[in-house]
Amino acid sequence: MNEVEEARKADTLIAGSSEMAARIREHDWRGTALGPLDHWSETLLATVNLMLNSPFPTMLMWGAELALLYNDAAIATLSDKHPEALGRGYREVFAEAWELVGEDMEACLYKGKTAVRDNMLIPILRDGVMEDHFWSYSLSPVYENGQVCGVFDAFRNMTESVIATRKLRESEARLKIATEAAQLGVFVWDPGVDHPVWENDRLYEIFGRDPEQGAVTGEEFLERYLHPDFHEDFQKAVARTVIEGTPLHFEGLMTRADGAVRRIEVRGNSHSDPTGSQAKVLGTVRDITELREAEQVVRDRVKHQDELAAIVSSSDDVILSKDLNGIIVTWNEAATRVFGYTAEEMIGTSILRLIPEDLHHDEEMILSNIRAGKRMKHFETVRKTRDGRLIDVSISISPLRDASGRVIGASKILRDISDRRRMEQSLLQAEKIAATGRMAATIAHEINNPLEAVMNLLYLLRPKVTDAEGRAYLANAESELNRVSHIAKQTLGYYREVASAVPVCLTAIAEQAVAIYEPRCMAAGIRVERRFASERKVVLRRGEMMQVISNLITNAIYAMSDGGQLSVSVRDTAEGVELVVGDTGIGIAPEVLPKVFEAFFTMRPSVGTGIGLFVAKQFVEGHGGRIEIMSRREGEGRGTEVRVFLPEHTPYEEAGADSLKG
Repeated sequence: MNEVEEARKADTLIAGSSEMAARIREHDWRGTALGPLDHWSETLLATVNLMLNSPFPTMLMWGAELALLYNDAAIATLSDKHPEALGRGYREVFAEAWELVGEDMEACLYKGKTAVRDNMLIPILRDGVMEDHFWSYSLSPVYENGQVCGVFDAFRNMTESVIATRKLRESEARLKIATEAAQLGVFVWDPGVDHPVWENDRLYEIFGRDPEQGAVTGEEFLERYLHPDFHEDFQKAVARTVIEGTPLHFEGLMTRADGAVRRIEVRGNSHSDPTGSQAKVLGTVRDITELREAEQVVRDRVKHQDELAAIVSSSDDVILSKDLNGIIVTWNEAATRVFGYTAEEMIGTSILRLIPEDLHHDEEMILSNIRAGKRMKHFETVRKTRDGRLIDVSISISPLRDASGRVIGASKILRDISDRRRMEQSLLQAEKIAATGRMAATIAHEINNPLEAVMNLLYLLRPKVTDAEGRAYLANAESELNRVSHIAKQTLGYYREVASAVPVCLTAIAEQAVAIYEPRCMAAGIRVERRFASERKVVLRRGEMMQVISNLITNAIYAMSDGGQLSVSVRDTAEGVELVVGDTGIGIAPEVLPKVFEAFFTMRPSVGTGIGLFVAKQFVEGHGGRIEIMSRREGEGRGTEVRVFLPEHTPYEEAGADSLKG
């Protein structure tokens, strides 16, 4: 039989013009388990033709090999497996699904059992990606001569339907949660036949009604529950919704079943039935009694506040309020007269705008007392006006509380007492001057006399010291004593630094300081590491920087009572010079670290004065630089590191240049 004859015979065996009918006719079946097409049994041919003419996705698995045949409607399911899947074994084509469907398939093929599954999750490999799909299928045995020869599989991909059903259930669940959270009663009401359906139990709670009594009809609502004064408003609102389609909104008083009078709010919309019957109203009911009472309380409070505001506005004293962060909330006219700022300029800004910088720490103390609920009466301090004047004031501060009693801020009444202070100061001025003079003379005498004696003794000792190392120690001792005298005078405020700022290499000062303290370090079991990589000279006051480095080294030594390592380094940066002093000591607690540069703050009250780092910061910033500190108390890297940066061009260099121009 030639090819033309074979094609004609195939047309008589496999009918139809579909894609899969043509592919089955044209497929070379001789090398498959089914054998040549003209050898197929009548049962197989009849079943294949039945499958090809089905409008539903259908597959036929034939023989023990489950050779696969399918119709056009099943092509989408096979995706990139088509058309190579034709004639191949089902196990091979759908290997990823066999564990899930294999038991049903074999039970149908070998035992003749029909299997029906709905919405079963069966992952399918498509275009190299495993996708989750839900399937409904029925497997029916195909008999030939009393034996099952094949499995007829009619199936549908239910993925979209399953996902849509899940989304609908999730949406309904979210709606239920939302209505319960909002305490909304949900209803559906058909005004035409006055038939209500209450969708949740919240409506029974609102009406004080037992669920066994059922929903309340519109007629019963008017006669038994709604206050007579609101009957007309309710009927008009319902009529507008049903006739005009406008949203339903009604608010009024009702009497619950237990006699309690409550205020309710009804909202809803009209929804027409597709059959053309009268529209139904879908809506919610909410008990708003407490809400309206709270709103009335707020209105009363606002009225009271307006009255207080009028009093505050007309007061001659400054009256303002602030929150717990020190942000100004209110500002009266007297405040504008005293400080020069308008309310628009001050409200929303920090109270620190009115406080001199050196008194900013007072604000923390004030806020701390306010947070604790404490009042402060007639607290006398200094404040700053818009034009920079400092004025003496007396302040009374009271905590502000909300309705629950929680402190939320503070109110201040401030009075300018500058005139009174000036009178008091003029009376005390003479005595203060006299007392200060006596004290200064005494301190200077008591300090300078022993210092001079020690200097004379060192002078007499100098010829007796013959070796170079001893003379070096002696020179350092004289230098340090001179510095003690200098610090005493400077601390007492007798004079500002008079020594001229000169170009100095910071490395040289650091080397001298390390040399002075190295013997003390050795005695304490402290290793000293030097890393000096800078020769840049900066215009600075040598004595002040020597004091800075000495303070940092001293602090490091105190932190390493059990020994450790002290590192001192100097290096050039792009904009100047950086000094780093580090130790492996006990470290500083995180809550303490922000305070270390405050005057008189010390962690060693028995030996420290609390002014070392404070003075160091003043000196560094006077040179236009900055000082930073980092510290850890535990783990690897424990210890403290202080970084001092000095710019290449300091203010003293500029001041010197200006004096030369003059």
